[in-house]
Order: sequence, then structure tokens, then C-alpha cells
Amino acid sequence: MLKIYNSLTRRKEEFKPIKNNEEGIYVCGTTTYNYFHIGNGRAFLFFDVVRNYFKFLGMKVTYVQNITDIDDKLINRAREENLPMEKIAAKYIKAFYQDIRALEIKRASLYPRATEYIGKMIDFIAMLEAKGFAYSIDGDVFFSVKSLDSYGELSGKKIDDLIAGARVEADSRKRFPADFVLWKKGKSGEPQWDSPWGRGRPGWHTECVVMSLDIFKGTFDIHCGGTDLVFPHHENEIAQAKAATGKPLANYWMHNG
Repeated sequence: MLKIYNSLTRRKEEFKPIKNNEEGIYVCGTTTYNYFHIGNGRAFLFFDVVRNYFKFLGMKVTYVQNITDIDDKLINRAREENLPMEKIAAKYIKAFYQDIRALEIKRASLYPRATEYIGKMIDFIAMLEAKGFAYSIDGDVFFSVKSLDSYGELSGKKIDDLIAGARVEADSRKRFPADFVLWKKGKSGEPQWDSPWGRGRPGWHTECVVMSLDIFKGTFDIHCGGTDLVFPHHENEIAQAKAATGKPLANYWMHNG
């Protein structure tokens, strides 16, 4: 019997895949504004070992690791180096593949890029808004955390205890300080796409949930990442998936640290 420590339930649980002898794993990958550091490398290496162990057990593993190629940090780096964002992303994507090869980390089954899913992200955000879980203000769209009773289930944080601060973006227009951005209104000189709310770009928390749900066609087995992603990133992924589908995003959550 194989047991996994599930960050969501905070206990070891027997691993039961959705499909017999098959497994779907999604790992939060690299943001392509710089070379990845040793902490990133530790996560990539750790979950590569996890994947390899499942394969050793004879399982068929679909191992997905996203590439974030649109993000505030990436836009800032493009300004610093006076290059288009696409060239910055290409530079560090190439470096990412070189570095994982040097660490003898095996390639993932898929490396979806955020910019390849913009249309699906827009559709997903529009669905959340139509269901009453999101609201738009002046071209920005926010997720209402108080619209979901289960918000905070991964991190253990209580909604009423959350205040604007280092981990919660302050914006006086929000209905509640912990509400997070799904779509950002476009600014001059930034990459942007047409949407029902005007030209803009997706928020980081929406990227992974849309890509993983699309690739696995719903709930999948294991979602992985570093402990620093538990809140707010993974918490916000869970909230969006549950609001959109009424089902868990993943059955098991694994975090290294």
C-alpha cells in the first residue's frame, strides 16, 4: 500500500488513482524571467523522483509542468533588458531546459505555456463571473473569496482573518481585501489581449487552474509545488476550480520544502 502525505487533509492517505494503474501529476513550473535558483531546482528534482517512483511501480504517468511566459516579473525584466517579452521568455525557457538536463531531470510529458491558453482563460473567467464568483471593475476582474464557503481549506486560513498585506495585493476597489485578480486591465507597453472586459492579460492564479483542467479534462490525481505556493497560489487554484466545476481540482496535494 502506497501512502502520500496530502497537504489538503494534513494526513497520510492511501494513494488511489482515478484510473487504475494510471496517474496524472501537475507540477507548478518555471516563470521565465530569470534562471531558476536552487530552491526551484529542488522542487523540480523532488517531483521528478516522485514521478520516477510511480513509473517504477509500473504506472503510466502523465506528468505536466507548466511554463509561465506572461507575468509581472517577466514584463519588468523585459523593460530592464529593453527586449520584447517574447524574447525574454525564449531566453529563459532555453536556459530552463539546459539546466534540468544538467541536473538529469527527465522531461515532462507536457510543458504547457500560459500564452497558449489565453482564450480558454478568458472563457473560464467569464464563466466564474456569470456564476457570481467574480466581478469586474474598470477592466479588472476579481474573484470574490467570500462567495465560496470552503475558501482557506488548503492553507487553513480563515477569510475574516485575511487582511491586505505582503501576500494579498492591496486595492481599495475590491469588495474584500483577499479577493484576487483573474484578469488585469492592460497598461501601455505591456502584452495584452482582447477580452469582454477590454484589453488585458490573465492573473497568475488563473493560469495553472485553466491549463491543468483542460489537459486532464477535470479532477486529476496529484498537484505538486513548493510550500511557498500553498497560499495564495494553490489556495486560489482550488477556489477557482471548485467554483467552476463543483469538484476538487486534484485529489492529492504534495508540497516540498
